[in-house]
Amino acid sequence: MKARILVIEDEMSINDLLCMNLEIAGYETVGYLDGNEAYEAIIQDHAFQCALVDIMLPGRDGYSLLPKLKQYEIPVIFLTAKGDIASKIKGLKDGAEDYIVKPFEMLEVMVRLEKVLERNGTVQEQIQIGDVIIDTASRTVTKMGMEIYLKPMEYNCLMVFAKNPNKALTHMCIHSSCFSAEFLLPQFLQDLASGKCFIWVFYEHHKAVIFHRF
Repeated sequence: MKARILVIEDEMSINDLLCMNLEIAGYETVGYLDGNEAYEAIIQDHAFQCALVDIMLPGRDGYSLLPKLKQYEIPVIFLTAKGDIASKIKGLKDGAEDYIVKPFEMLEVMVRLEKVLERNGTVQEQIQIGDVIIDTASRTVTKMGMEIYLKPMEYNCLMVFAKNPNKALTHMCIHSSCFSAEFLLPQFLQDLASGKCFIWVFYEHHKAVIFHRF
């Protein structure tokens, strides 16, 4: 079952960006541009596993929406340009699970969202991209119904790319997301050269998925 994520952000470009990336990563999204509209909609439909909420909204602001979201046990991540310490403290003390300051990186949003879902017992169990299915509970991967056997390091790398489609990720970004601090970057580069890693290729918005080992 896909986790449903509520996006309340008044800038349409940011709202669309968040919804697009979340949907590509396998989540279901519902977006609103106005605080009052979102408030009324939540009363009718509150089956969400998390909400990404801007603070400065037309109508009700993010702080005003927080009690209603908490009433329906929807965890909240504030995603806002208000970066001052007083705003952060207010948001977190009022009950937000996390607080991200704009401008943001989608990778950071995805990782923080995943951690909030884990803390609240809601983890996306399957990610489907084309004919590839990643089962996060069993850490297995199938393509066209046939299991692809991956080592733990390969699986971790796959998850980083699956959650960040259509993006160029640096070696350091992949390394920090996949490995512990004691696993040094030079060794990782050696693994790339020696064929211990794989390439995961996305193109045309996941219409095709290719696995390749050197």
